[in-house]
Amino acid sequence: MAVELGASRLLAPYFSSSQIVWTIIIGTIMIKMALGNIYGGKSADKDPDPDRLYKRMLVAAVWIAAIPFAGKFVIAGIAGLLVLTVSTNFLVWAAFLTCMIVFVFPLFLLGTVTPSLVKYTVDSLDDSGKTVGTLGAFNTIGSIIGTFIPTFVSIPAVGTAVTFLIFAAILLIIAVIYFLYSKRGKSKVITAASLFLVCCFVSPSIGFAFWDKELTYEGESVYNYLQVKDNDAMTALSTNVLFGIQSVYMKSGKLTGLYYDYAMAAPLMSDCGDETKDVLILGMGTGTYAKQCMTYFDDITAEGVEIDESITDLAHEYFELPDDVKVTTYDGRAFLNVCEKKYDVIMVDAYQDITIPFQMSSQEFFTLVRGQLKEGGVMVVNMNMKSDSPDGINSWLADTISSVFSNVYTIDVAGSTNRELFASDSDKMTERLRENLAAIANPELHSLMEKTADGLAPYVSGGRVLTDDKAPVELLGMKVIDGLIQEELEYYRKEFKENGIQALIGNTA
Repeated sequence: MAVELGASRLLAPYFSSSQIVWTIIIGTIMIKMALGNIYGGKSADKDPDPDRLYKRMLVAAVWIAAIPFAGKFVIAGIAGLLVLTVSTNFLVWAAFLTCMIVFVFPLFLLGTVTPSLVKYTVDSLDDSGKTVGTLGAFNTIGSIIGTFIPTFVSIPAVGTAVTFLIFAAILLIIAVIYFLYSKRGKSKVITAASLFLVCCFVSPSIGFAFWDKELTYEGESVYNYLQVKDNDAMTALSTNVLFGIQSVYMKSGKLTGLYYDYAMAAPLMSDCGDETKDVLILGMGTGTYAKQCMTYFDDITAEGVEIDESITDLAHEYFELPDDVKVTTYDGRAFLNVCEKKYDVIMVDAYQDITIPFQMSSQEFFTLVRGQLKEGGVMVVNMNMKSDSPDGINSWLADTISSVFSNVYTIDVAGSTNRELFASDSDKMTERLRENLAAIANPELHSLMEKTADGLAPYVSGGRVLTDDKAPVELLGMKVIDGLIQEELEYYRKEFKENGIQALIGNTA
């Protein structure tokens, strides 16, 4: 279980932490564990020598210890190979091949443990039930420990790499104790221990983005892999992705050039009759949108909901989030269920590539959002997988929102894969935006808001609705990602086909 959880964290920055990836991890590992059970039972019947079992444990321990180091190179190699050869289901193939190469063999070996122990410990049929039951109980207890310790203790405290080493060390110690007690296998113990020590030095030394030597911060929390980059112009946060930005702080104080800027049309659209406008961000991140609204508009209060407290800590440390901006550590939907306050603007910014929380994409969720808006309030949603497909994830999301709100408008963010959606029950949302343009003193913002007003397109629903019961957001998102990958890599495939691998090396050098 510890290796399984570690596998999800190792793959997340490269292939997302979606349910699709989780399914592949669990499925491939369970298959090999089952095969290990079969092999272990047959092997123990054929040769009931415990030495064979504990040798397999030594090998498994060393392999698991090496995963944080070697696994990242394998993942990078698989991804590079697949982008040149696979046209569809990239994430499925990438995650499957990675699991088969990196994780399957040691877990196959561990699958041999229980049937082998049954063979070694059952003396007679009279107490076989008790013996097997006891082994099963200890097996379950070990699984419980391997589930809770990585998630709540070791990964947040010391990271994925050290977590692999901790549980590899447990396996190694058990095997070493056996060989020391039996006074056999000295050379095997020394070899395994030496290789383990090597892994202890090299595995934690390489980060997920091992090719990037200029990271300001790289770490992990209960929920995310976190990466902060800093340069003279800006500070940026990425979560669970090695490429792309989830939050940004512009040191010049200017607009970001990203979707946050377009989303600033929402306060200009709202018409709630209040002197002070209240803005709520679901998926606060480091507070980019909140800070921009408070900087460019007068009489705005902003607060956010962020499930990952570590991100909020980074926001204060690296992104200069003011201490007086309220951030609630909570799930966005759960927050709406207990929130009594109503807002002029609610921004939904909890979608991250294919990892879209289904519970924050359903008709029931958007109904909750609508209930927390004041009369004349506006919801703005950042959809980050722009697609023109009539059956794409954004079309499904927009259709679902259209089933709740009477007015829905969208606009594509220039130079990115983002699309902003604005929704309200007010028929005057676009009219209000144009009326408020004259009051914008900042020329950069005025120009962008004018462009946004001109570019907003009324959305015509296709009638597709996502619900709490049925919301296949990850399968829909995977189709879009496949298209985006193919679009971006067509040039490199052409170069590889015409000029070989040297052309790719030259282009990336």
